Amino acid sequence: MSNDVRLRKGLEVELDIERMEFPNKGIAHYEGHKIAVKNAFTGQKVLARLTRFRATYVEAKILEVICRAEFEEDSFCEHFGKCGGCSFQTVPYEKQIEIKEGMVKSIIDSAIESYNENCDGFFDKCNYDLANYKLLPVVKNPRIFEYRNKMEFSFGDSEIGGPLKLGMHKKGSFYEIVNVDKCHIVDKDYRILLREVLKYFTEKEVPYYHKKSMVGILRYLVVRKSVKTNQILINLFTTSQTFEDESVKRTFDEDFVKFCHNLGLDAEIKGIIHSYTDSQSDVALAERFDAIYGEDKIVEKLFDLKFNISTKSFFQTNTLGAESLYSVIRDFVGETKDKVIYDLYSGTGTIGQIVSANAKKVIGIEIVEDAVKKANENAKLNGIENCTFIAGDVLNKVHELVEYDGGNKPDIIILDPPRQGIHPKALPKILEYSPEEFIYVSCKPSSLSKDLPLFFAKGYKLSEVRCCDLFTWTSGIETVLKLVK
Repeated sequence: MSNDVRLRKGLEVELDIERMEFPNKGIAHYEGHKIAVKNAFTGQKVLARLTRFRATYVEAKILEVICRAEFEEDSFCEHFGKCGGCSFQTVPYEKQIEIKEGMVKSIIDSAIESYNENCDGFFDKCNYDLANYKLLPVVKNPRIFEYRNKMEFSFGDSEIGGPLKLGMHKKGSFYEIVNVDKCHIVDKDYRILLREVLKYFTEKEVPYYHKKSMVGILRYLVVRKSVKTNQILINLFTTSQTFEDESVKRTFDEDFVKFCHNLGLDAEIKGIIHSYTDSQSDVALAERFDAIYGEDKIVEKLFDLKFNISTKSFFQTNTLGAESLYSVIRDFVGETKDKVIYDLYSGTGTIGQIVSANAKKVIGIEIVEDAVKKANENAKLNGIENCTFIAGDVLNKVHELVEYDGGNKPDIIILDPPRQGIHPKALPKILEYSPEEFIYVSCKPSSLSKDLPLFFAKGYKLSEVRCCDLFTWTSGIETVLKLVK
């Protein structure tokens, strides 16, 4: 797109938002150009500043909402507009569902339309009706408030030289932190921890880690809490600075453990972890850790199954919502007992174990070795003997599965990839197995745009689609697709 005189970076323009694109972009037009405005809703009139020129559109940032959409309501959280989360907070719940489902349907329909227009000369097959799929009603969140079972909070400040803060990154900021101790998507124990941990380290004058100078101690507070068993895991991340001295470390850890036990939390404290990271990356990923109290895991239940969840394990961040999501997957698998199922990107083995009752055998692959270890432990814990989980990157391991399984090919492959979708080199290898069905679980529906055409080209048709709302008040949505030969 040419950067002409009329349209330039920094130009402020009034825009009428015409429609929305996933995840949270409002689309408008100005002087014949497509403008994408983050966190804008259909029906709004906004004042926006042009920030970046892309090949086919211009990005813009909202400066002011001049006129709200007809459906909008007042926000209910005092952190709204400051915290970077819950961008759908002014949208009534039923309208959120409608918007999210509409965006997912638009992505799928566009992928089908694009495939049908461009398959000649590029793909193998074009002559079947891809658009004739069944869009099932959205599965709503069982609990629209206090539904999160994991949160990562950061230490920092809200201004240079300001007091210590603990919470979320300020909207649009890499450095500034906003206290969110009245957040509505976590329960009381999280709010107590946020408030009291901040007070504790403020009084002790423990400094946070400064990203520019790379000096300081406090980095993150990661909290996991099980809904069904009411256990909590508290994980404090610091740098290794000052902790080379064993007596300093011991005193620090003992004092923190005593402090946590005096908070009067509703949940049972199952473990308190002290994790260390000196990485310059702003990611809560431990280079090493010590369980300074209890264990480095909690137990959660899904249906009648138990799952050990460690500090490193991936687990759906909404327990009750996960049960709804996995019920859809189980329904799509069906009741047949003689199927061989591959569970790719299997995490701690939740999906594989839940569908195992409807399978002859389940084999899962997961790149995180700790998660694989927990998956096999969980299968043993639940008395499931037809599930096996192996460690490795799907890209490098998937071609070994048939040999690993003694020559049996899968009847069903379940795919639950990370947000960016399936690796472009891995998908062709996966498709070579040519199972009767694929069940694709997507937490970022826009990734489907690049993946679906390859399924269509190999003779698969979209049969059913169902969205599950696990992330109320945000733009997030889980989508489950069933593709059949």
